[in-house]
Amino acid sequence: MIRVLIIDDEPLARMVVKEYLQGFEQFEVIQECKDGFEGLKAIQQHQPDLVFLDVQMPKINGFEMLELVEQQPAVIFTTAFDEYAIKAFETHAVDYLLKPFSKDRFTKAIEKYLEKAQTAPKPKQTEELLETAAQSPAQHERIVVKTGTKVKIIPVQDVEYLAADDDYVSVYTAEGSFLKNKTMNFFEQTLDPRHFVRVHRSYMIAIQQITRIDPYEKDAHLAILKSGAKIPVSKTGYGKLKQVLGI
Repeated sequence: MIRVLIIDDEPLARMVVKEYLQGFEQFEVIQECKDGFEGLKAIQQHQPDLVFLDVQMPKINGFEMLELVEQQPAVIFTTAFDEYAIKAFETHAVDYLLKPFSKDRFTKAIEKYLEKAQTAPKPKQTEELLETAAQSPAQHERIVVKTGTKVKIIPVQDVEYLAADDDYVSVYTAEGSFLKNKTMNFFEQTLDPRHFVRVHRSYMIAIQQITRIDPYEKDAHLAILKSGAKIPVSKTGYGKLKQVLGI
């Protein structure tokens, strides 16, 4: 059996997917979830083969939820028209269904999944989708992280700086640091360059947090933040800072 999870905040939308799936005996719906928090727990618990996932949900959206999943399943998106997401869907998703969708269109999505399931590596496919979707301004307002079994939403205005930490990035706020399974290059591409500057290969800082910039060894500098943190600034990073600060 192909184990299916449905994640959507609209009961009617979940019902439609469930009803259409009844025509396919090899699919079994193992759980329905009404938001991303429930969906994340269900994916971790059940490790489904396929997820029908809405993007625009309360609390955390579909993309943010997928970023927190370690073993990523195949995904068919079920969502209202969302222009910025279409590029990600068309390039990397198994398929996407724009609400309201017909039974015929649903059947085509299932057929496409069955065809791709034989060839496409699911985790890489989903990772590439998230990288593409992250380029949207709508994804730049906050950073969603997992702390133990809990999910924390960090508004970008609360971020003081970011530091590379092996395969992760540590996001520093007044509350402490939180690990995110992304790269510094990812954040350099997605955070607003007017407010965040990568000052070193391992550090990116929020401009508003800087109190002063002190000379350091040779061509290097230290950025002193409001929190007292001292962040190394490379020669290239110093050039970027001067440009953004207009000095």
